[in-house]
Amino acid sequence: MSLKPRVVDFDETWNKLLTTIRAVVMLDYVERATWNDRFSDIYALCVAYPEPLGERLYTETKVFLENHVRQLFKRVLESEEKVLGMYHRYWEEYSKGAEYMDCLYRYLNTQFIKKNKLTEADLQYGYGGVDMNEPLMEIGELALDMWRKLMIEPLQPMLIGMLLKEIKNDRSGEDPNQKVIHGVINSFVHVEQYKKKFPLKFYQEIFEGPFLTKTGEYYKQEASNLLQESNCSQYMEKVRCCNHNLSYAKVIHECQQRMVADHLQFLHGECQNIIRQEKRDDMANMYTLLRAVSSGLPHMIQELQVHIHDEGLRATSNLSQENMPTQFVESVLEVHSKFVQLINTVLNGDQHFMSALDKVHLHFNAVYKGFTSVYTLAKYCDNLLKKSAKGMTENEVEDKLTSFITVFKYIDDKDVFQKFYARMLAKRLIHGLSLSMDSEEAMINKLKQACGYEFTSKLHRMYTDMSVSTDLNNKFNNFIKTQETVVDLGISFQIYVLQAGAWPLTHVPSSTFAIPQELEKSVQMVIFFNQIFYLYLSEVKMNYLSKPYVAVVTTYQMAVLLAFNNSETVSYKELQDSTQMNEKELQKTIKSLLDVKMISHDSQKEEIEAESTFSLIMSFTSKRTKFKITTSMQKDTPQVQRLDAAENSIVTFDQFKKTI
Repeated sequence: MSLKPRVVDFDETWNKLLTTIRAVVMLDYVERATWNDRFSDIYALCVAYPEPLGERLYTETKVFLENHVRQLFKRVLESEEKVLGMYHRYWEEYSKGAEYMDCLYRYLNTQFIKKNKLTEADLQYGYGGVDMNEPLMEIGELALDMWRKLMIEPLQPMLIGMLLKEIKNDRSGEDPNQKVIHGVINSFVHVEQYKKKFPLKFYQEIFEGPFLTKTGEYYKQEASNLLQESNCSQYMEKVRCCNHNLSYAKVIHECQQRMVADHLQFLHGECQNIIRQEKRDDMANMYTLLRAVSSGLPHMIQELQVHIHDEGLRATSNLSQENMPTQFVESVLEVHSKFVQLINTVLNGDQHFMSALDKVHLHFNAVYKGFTSVYTLAKYCDNLLKKSAKGMTENEVEDKLTSFITVFKYIDDKDVFQKFYARMLAKRLIHGLSLSMDSEEAMINKLKQACGYEFTSKLHRMYTDMSVSTDLNNKFNNFIKTQETVVDLGISFQIYVLQAGAWPLTHVPSSTFAIPQELEKSVQMVIFFNQIFYLYLSEVKMNYLSKPYVAVVTTYQMAVLLAFNNSETVSYKELQDSTQMNEKELQKTIKSLLDVKMISHDSQKEEIEAESTFSLIMSFTSKRTKFKITTSMQKDTPQVQRLDAAENSIVTFDQFKKTI
């Protein structure tokens, strides 16, 4: 076949084409060769010489479709009671045939219609010279448009009435032809599926509106009937099943409005009894129904919150005084665990109900009254962490402490809890009552995760002090063994070096005290062991400068600096008297302070003499606000190696200040 444009006899070609498209649209058999010839004929008409005949082909095809649909319309009307069935039969045939026609006319669609078809902008703003009421459509679209105008719209009242009747019969338990019903409804959607904007508008206007109205009336009557013959439990189950069986969102919504929203007062009235008795199936159904409507759930949430409140009171009332802290905390945890499990399994883990559970605990003191003193909670931990907690492994203790944090995070007075806990921890550590140091550290870490580092900083320092003290005791015992003369202390002796700011202990003795004779030898050895106390480091805060500098100094350096508390200038003799240091050590210490230009020497000589005086340098500055002043005495020596634990015990002296 030549693709070159040629003269074409339209009437002759159209007559052959008409025979074929009539067969196509009625789904009759068409041979492949005939199909190919008609495809070529359409091409020849579109490129005919001297004038293309595409527009005339489009017009004749449109007339054919109009006539064909009108004939089918008459046949449907003549079927009387079988209108739905005949409509569905012809629609199935016609819609499929229209698809085949659209394929046959592909060249016309792409080369003539699309080139002349109005765009969305043309349709919206107008296009001069073109009939806006009769825009060009592709052949498949044209066929569907003919069906809508000449079949559906004239039959609309009859079709819709019959469909609604069949749907009502279906709801009443009769067995209508579901295929026909679905096919007819789908035709309302299909005829405008080609539209890019609002393709469901026609379906919604002619069917969806009346259908939803009838649906609402049906479920309203159904709800009335169910309420008369069922209790609340049966009613909810039937409504839930009804919703579950529906797949059309708008129908589900209509059902929910008529059967749930219209009867919220009834459902809410039964809510309290269902929750108080913890009827899990009913609670699940109630939740499923109420969450689907606005203002449905809040009442149920409030009822559950009150129930948790009452269960908490019931569980913690009439506790025996013996081991009351353990009973109290574990009773609260049992209530909490029970309702967490209920919310997760029955109420789909809904966060609204979890928040209700949290609100109960957040009002902990008010809900559980006097039982919730933070002392009780601290004592619960103390009982678990003591060696006296018999019958439990460390893993079991760990699990209980992990669960305890659930209760702990809800209390308001966490700072008061920290004070009680610190006192009990101090007693356990000092008196060796802890179940294990690992358990103590694990609990401190749990509290840190719950409240942050600042909350547990002192607890961590207490724990660290015990580790440092253990190391110090080992070194003290080794020191005893390495003396030239073997020393027998006669007792088991331990030293604890504790940071005063970390431990909740009384710093001022309540009475004078004479060391018993049995302890004197041990005390003397400790003093001898610690004679090289210049190795201890201190922090000195200098409040007289422009910035609050902190210097990390040896005990000797600290003693010299403290002499300047009463005067900006101090003589060498005054330093000797106040520190009682020998000349060699005193001069080394003074020189270290001169080297960093913290003090100045009145003499031009480098040597320090008995008549020398020293003054604070009031303009002292440093790149760091906290720094360390080193001395030659801090080099590693056998003594330092024996006592390196001492460097870990830092005493804070913040009383160093200058009053101008």
